[in-house]
Amino acid sequence: MKPESHERYLVKSLVHASAVLGSFRTAGETLRLRDIVQRTGLTKGTCFRLLYTLHHCGLLEKVGENLYRLVWEPRARRRYRIGYAAQGQDTSFPREVLNGLLQAAEREQVELIVVDNRYQPKVALRNADHLVREKVDLVIEFQTDEAVAPAIAAKYLQAGIPMIAIDIPHPGATYFGANNYEAGLIAGRHLGRWAKKHWLGQVDEILLIELARAGSVPRARIRGVLAGIREVLREAENCPVVSLDGDGQFRTTLERVRSHLRTSPARRILVGAANDPSALGAVRAFEEAGRGQSVAVVGQNAEPEARAELRRPRSPLIGSVAYFPEKYGDGLIRLALDILARKPVPPAVFMKHQLITPDNVDHYYPNDRLLETVRAPDAALQAPP
Repeated sequence: MKPESHERYLVKSLVHASAVLGSFRTAGETLRLRDIVQRTGLTKGTCFRLLYTLHHCGLLEKVGENLYRLVWEPRARRRYRIGYAAQGQDTSFPREVLNGLLQAAEREQVELIVVDNRYQPKVALRNADHLVREKVDLVIEFQTDEAVAPAIAAKYLQAGIPMIAIDIPHPGATYFGANNYEAGLIAGRHLGRWAKKHWLGQVDEILLIELARAGSVPRARIRGVLAGIREVLREAENCPVVSLDGDGQFRTTLERVRSHLRTSPARRILVGAANDPSALGAVRAFEEAGRGQSVAVVGQNAEPEARAELRRPRSPLIGSVAYFPEKYGDGLIRLALDILARKPVPPAVFMKHQLITPDNVDHYYPNDRLLETVRAPDAALQAPP
């Protein structure tokens, strides 16, 4: 009989106490109250009472103000095997997600089996078969095609392998990543405020650069952009709106915006892009056409190339909404371990977003100039085809 059928017999206080004890990874590790709150997901009050009780029972020792340590060596945790199907697009965002995952997996003593989806649905399907054969305990899937998501999810469901989906929802998977509509609203409001300040609110065209293959949920990002603009600029209700599919790629966006500009007479254009490669492709197209001063562009992700472009004087890129992919790894591994430990998890875990602009980019990313991965502003627009 499945363990879930006996949940009515569980003593919740003991389950919570076990979670507190399990948050200590070694007997010598010292944790603060706030560390245990973060690791267990329990409230501060619950953790405090449990720590007091466990200390009273001799299972924990207090080594300072709000500092606790186990008095016994915890049982060695099983070494899990987690599959990671990487997106495969050659941009900094998936690279930072992978780097963060590798570091978090090593820290948590998890075996991470990495395959590359190469931004191609057929490859993603083959990789799913491979990870099933590898008998991984859980899969983290990062692939962009909504159309193939049900087939991939079905393979893992049939094999009894739980799944986390990054940014693109998959049936039955726990979602991890962008709060798409909220991120779009942040971008749209910034575009609207910028137009009010620099163009007295007069806009001739709104250009939306979509990523159609990603499907309906990421498309909410673009809907949020339009809603944010119209929230700030009431006049924009009657402004022409043009949508182009940039496929999330610099070169594709560059070519399609080039083509659009040959026929568009608009003098003041606001551009909301689905991601930063698309935003940078739009920037290049407008500047090639000699129309760099008649456009304002906001991207998504705040990737290193976009941050370098934000530092370029008089760039048409006026902002990008940060997703902090460098933090994905810790969150994903923590979520995966909770799922494998059969702890209750929410159906979706959203990252917190932050608008990055020329005014605050150095505050949020002060070390960019020291990183080799950040290219010079001119090179930032020389994205690969």
